[in-house]
Amino acid sequence: MKIREYKDTDELQWLRCRVLSFLDSSYFDNVLRQKEHYENPAIELVAEEDNKIIGLIDIEYETEKGTVCYKVGELGGVIWHLAVLPEYRNQGIATLLLNEAVCRLRNRSIKRLEAWTRYDKWVNDWYKRRGFKWKESYLHVYTEGNECDEITESKIEKLFIYNCFAHYIGDNKQEIKGKFKRVHECNLYELTLFD
Repeated sequence: MKIREYKDTDELQWLRCRVLSFLDSSYFDNVLRQKEHYENPAIELVAEEDNKIIGLIDIEYETEKGTVCYKVGELGGVIWHLAVLPEYRNQGIATLLLNEAVCRLRNRSIKRLEAWTRYDKWVNDWYKRRGFKWKESYLHVYTEGNECDEITESKIEKLFIYNCFAHYIGDNKQEIKGKFKRVHECNLYELTLFD
């Protein structure tokens, strides 16, 4: 197994790895049909074994404070994608990807790294074991059918809203969780790269 930089010819395997890796997580329906390209510099790495992409990490980072990260402070980066195929998990591949990316970030004088993830315990625990500190959270709210009527209405005659995705940043999280069937806590973690 080797860690290397992503190439454009990796796109289909990258997409497959991400989709299959997310199926058993709360991001199960966050499917991409094309790999994202970033406005700012990025570290894009893949783990490859026998010409097969088995893991990936994408981190976009700042050259100017406040251009990428949620929290404004020292220059930082954001993990946009981190995935390992299920059959290759628990072999340290995600940690190898993270460690290589962190080394590259330090060489670019990046001081901190942000990661957003939903409530999957195994994912949150993974970040904590690697030194990430929880900072805050908000809610991802998905509504369907009549639930959509609670939060929005169509401004076009005969156009009915059947699915909706929203962010809730208020203080009444329990009320929102009780009101809608599908609500995900989205957690922000931060890793300090330099003391």
